[in-house]
This record gives sequence, structure tokens and C-alpha cells, in this order.
Amino acid sequence: MAEAIHPVKKTLIIVSAVLALLGAGGLLVVRDLLAPSTGGAVVVYCAAGFKTPVEVVAAQFKTETGVEVQLQYGGTATLLSAIQTARRGDLFLAADSIAIEEGRRQRLLREVIPVALQRPVLAVPKGNPKQLTTLESIQAEGVRLALTNPESAAVGRITKSVLGDRYEALASRAIVTKPTVNDIASDLSLGAVDAAIVWDSTVAQFPNLEAVQLPVLSENLESASIAVLSASTQSPAALRFARYLAAPDRGGKILQEMGFTPTAGDRWTPTPELVLYSGGVNRPAIESLLHDFSEREGVRVTTVFNGCGVLCASMKAMADSTDPKFPDAYYACDLCFVPPVAKFFPETLVLTETEIGVAVKKGNPAGIASVADLARPGLRVGLCNAEQSTLGFMTRGILSTIDMVEAVQKNVAVEVPTADFLINQLRAGALDAAIVYKVNAIPQQEHLDFLPIGHPGARAVQPFSIRADSPNRHLADRLLEFLREHRSRFEAAGFQWRGEEVKIESAKIEVPEWLRPNKDQKASPAEHP
Repeated sequence: MAEAIHPVKKTLIIVSAVLALLGAGGLLVVRDLLAPSTGGAVVVYCAAGFKTPVEVVAAQFKTETGVEVQLQYGGTATLLSAIQTARRGDLFLAADSIAIEEGRRQRLLREVIPVALQRPVLAVPKGNPKQLTTLESIQAEGVRLALTNPESAAVGRITKSVLGDRYEALASRAIVTKPTVNDIASDLSLGAVDAAIVWDSTVAQFPNLEAVQLPVLSENLESASIAVLSASTQSPAALRFARYLAAPDRGGKILQEMGFTPTAGDRWTPTPELVLYSGGVNRPAIESLLHDFSEREGVRVTTVFNGCGVLCASMKAMADSTDPKFPDAYYACDLCFVPPVAKFFPETLVLTETEIGVAVKKGNPAGIASVADLARPGLRVGLCNAEQSTLGFMTRGILSTIDMVEAVQKNVAVEVPTADFLINQLRAGALDAAIVYKVNAIPQQEHLDFLPIGHPGARAVQPFSIRADSPNRHLADRLLEFLREHRSRFEAAGFQWRGEEVKIESAKIEVPEWLRPNKDQKASPAEHP
């Protein structure tokens, strides 16, 4: 009796065959065939070249977590077409970055986690009996060559792209073209062909094969990644398996043992905790976003909101970033408070900026027209503390440029670490005016007016930085991307958006002269509050 074929495997065989024969038109035939009911299992569309290690990882994952992983195999391009058609499932493990980029362009994919690096090579039997060492040698008469279909398999697509005009001549010499890299590697292993172009990681899975490096091919290093499908209805479970697959002490270890070159994923823990230090100004925009992110990822985000002077002092006090309380990410109130911790956060990305001005009671009963008016006798003024906060430090810099520090200080009734305390004091009638961020005043515009200061430096720029040695670096990267996907939430809170800018080196941040202790000093002012 013939062995029964599992329905999922049978479906993929049909899909691969149909797409190979019909190309994109085959999508009409396979519609609604994929993604049967999984009963809560995590469904992974897996590039065929990863079949052996991922089966081991999935079994180990189930043993540790109790969560079943259902694997569906095929060529990377074939699987992407199936995902586009079915709009069901949870994860896509692609053998190349092209498929990931295309999936994102089509809005089929969300979070992406790198898994391994691989490059195309020429595979031959052990000992290379026909001495095949060049592109020309495998096109010689009598050489039986196997290739993958570039319309279905990533290595075929890469080979065709890299060779350009030379590809057609090579393809014409192939005696067989198949939909997956494992198919042609198996043919070569069985002696049905003499050579095949496959991934270096594929050769490692066949003991009787060896790899020949053809520079035109092997110079192309491709990143294999696993991505969450936009259609997934169980993102925490999906991301949990993705993290497990990429973790150096879990999936990464298995991949390495089987000849892959794994990327450095985050260390494995069932429920990671991400520690975020954030300046108080950012709280209105990110507090609910952090909750949404933690729910989607199935992780904990522990956030410490405070003045950046306090946050920097805390980090300096800990000194050693191996302290479990040391932040994985730091979202400062202004760029000037990044250089003092640049050795921990070597790069930063500006997300937003906001204006600094004077908040007064609605209608401005005290008749304040400029920051100089804050020195008028009898006014009760609130400031942020210059040693504890970015806003306080910048306020002192602004006042020093107009020689008003001492005059305004005489009217200061309260100094606090963050501006939200000043807003509360104004609402309660304990203050007549306070220097705050515009985003602090916007939610209270029914009760308060915001008066621009008119100083060229009265703008705070908020950068987001990720700790270089964080054990949760990839998780922090995904948090940053999650924040960048929600521009509207920041603008609704009153911030000006700058999240499309490129990263900058923290140590090279130029601090404005008016924030330096004296004009000849080059050190960051954040080291001197």
C-alpha cells in the first residue's frame, strides 16, 4: 500500500508544481488551498533549505513551552506567493532578504528577526571527481548540472540576478531544474547529477558533498530571516518561536551544529524584560504605545520616567552595564543628554522635537510677554531643576544668554525634575508661570496658554538609543520600529516628527554653544549640570 501523504505536504507539492509550470498565473489555481485549521499551533512557512534544523528546533520548542509548531515547506518565492494568496498563518522563514523586502512592500509581513547568513556555492561530490572549479567548467559537455527554479527558490533567484546576462547560457546546460534547494542537493547526493548551485548551509547537511567557492556567486552573502505575518492572530506566540529560533543558546545553537552561520539573536527567556529609561517629556506619546508593544510581543517593558539628569546619574552610578537594572534603551528629552552615556549608547536616532516656552493661566492674567517678564517682582515661577532634567538645564542655558538667571531665580517658587509637576502647580493656582515643553501644555489648553520664548535654542530634540551590549538588542530594535510605525500618536501629542532621519554617532553630537559652561569648553554640557 502506498504511504499516505500528509494534507499540508500534499498541498505544498501541488503548489510548487503548479507555480513552477504556470508562474504567477498558478495563483488562481491554488487559492484557498493553503493554511488549514491549526488548532492553536504556530504555522510557519519555512524555506526548504531550513527543513532539517527547524524541525529539530520546533520539537525542542514544543518540549519546553508546550506550543506546537506546524511547518510548511517550499521554495522561498513559492511560499511568499502562497502567503499572498492564503492570508493565513503566523511566520515566514525566508532564505533571502529579497523575499522579506517584497513581503513588507506588499504589507504581508511585520516584525523581522534575522536567523542566519548564507551564500550560494557550487556543490559537487566529495573529492570533486570532475574537478569543477569555475563557471565555465560546469557548462562543459558531459557535465550534468542541476539548478533551482528562480521563480520558486531563493538561491535560484540570487544566481540569476548575480550572473545577469550569463545566466541563460548556464541555465541552458542544466539537465534538471527543481523548485527547492533540497531537491537538487538530494539529486547530487544520489549521483543523478554532477554539480548543483545551492547554499553553503545546504552542502553542510549532505555528508557526501563538498562546496566549491565560485567568487562570482559566493561573494554574495544573504540574510535569512523569520518574519511575522500581518495575518497572524497570535503574534505573542509567533514572536516567541521566532525569538527561540534566533536565540544563540536555542535555535542558533542547533543551526550552527548543522552547518549554518547563525546571526546573534537575543538570549532566550520565555518572557523577556526590556528596561527603558525615558525623559518625562516623552510619556504622553509613548506610555500607551509601550503597553501595546508589550502585548503584541508577549514581553514586559519596565519603564523609568524621570528627568534626564537623574537618568544619566543613575546610569553612571551603576557604571557596569551588566547590572540587570541597566536600561536596554534610552529615550532622552534632548540630544545634549546622550553624549555623557555615549559609551553605552554609541548610536542614536532622533524621533521627535518640541518647543520650549512659558505656560500661564488661561488669558494670561499676569500679562507676561517675554521670558524677561518672569523676573517681575511678585510673580511665582516654576522651573525644572537644572541638575536633574534636560528642560531645567536648557532653561538655565536660555536664561544665561540674556543674563537673566539670577533675576528669574529670585521668583522661583518651585524646582522639580519634570515639567508635568509644574503643569499641576499651575492648574492648582500655586504658580503664575512656568517654563515647560509645548507638549506638556497642549493637553491643558482649555486651562492654560503657551507662550513661545523666541530663543533660537528653545527646542528640545528627543533621540532614541539602544545599548550596544544589551541582551535584548533585537527586541529594543523592534520597539524602536514599533514607535516609528506610529508617527500619528506622537503628532497627536504635539510633537514634531523627525523619525525618518538616519542614526547619528552619539559621541559626535555637537552641543550648542549656549549650553556649554563656557564658550571654549568642548565637553558635553550634560557632564556639568
